[in-house]
Amino acid sequence: MKNFILIAFILLFSFSIQAQDKRAKALLDQVTTKVRSYDNIAIDFKYSLNNAKENINQDSKGNVTMKNNQYVLNFMGITKIFDGKKTYTIVPEDEEISISSFNEKDESAITPSKMLTFFNSGYKYSMDILQDVRGRKIQYIKLIPTNSKDQRKEILLGIDVQTKHIYNLIEMGKNGTKTTLTVNSFKTNQPLSKNQFIFVESKYPNYYINKLD
Repeated sequence: MKNFILIAFILLFSFSIQAQDKRAKALLDQVTTKVRSYDNIAIDFKYSLNNAKENINQDSKGNVTMKNNQYVLNFMGITKIFDGKKTYTIVPEDEEISISSFNEKDESAITPSKMLTFFNSGYKYSMDILQDVRGRKIQYIKLIPTNSKDQRKEILLGIDVQTKHIYNLIEMGKNGTKTTLTVNSFKTNQPLSKNQFIFVESKYPNYYINKLD
């Protein structure tokens, strides 16, 4: 009888986990569909890095505008422009610009657009806590990297239940480092300039240009 109860409990627990995974998958799919439905996306964000053991606490703000796989990213005083073929990294402090080609076959290459749909492969996921954040219902999904070499222990992805937009992303590193990216504003289908994602060299007459390939 004890064995029967134990087996029944294990089966019920397994069923509960599978149901939870299906709920998490359904919510992630909704986020992906919503992101891909927009012509363009403009995000203002806050980035925090903390490691109590190393006494590291850093906060930065940034913004990014995306259309398909093109983007303009401003973060920590550096501007990155990707026109679909080349990435231009502009560093005003050094008056230097690095130009590199994008390798479409490199699946590890990270772009801002991928950051909104990165969870579609390489992770195990399950529903986590539901929080009320200033009147918004934020459902967290826990992501565990399937690659044992990944230096991240786990990721919590906060999703606005009503809009299906990503609210924040919390990464816990195996070395104790915690990084948090919080979306302060999420705008879509904005009027963009025709030259929004085009690098104009004449704007940087005194810059050193470093062509990496």
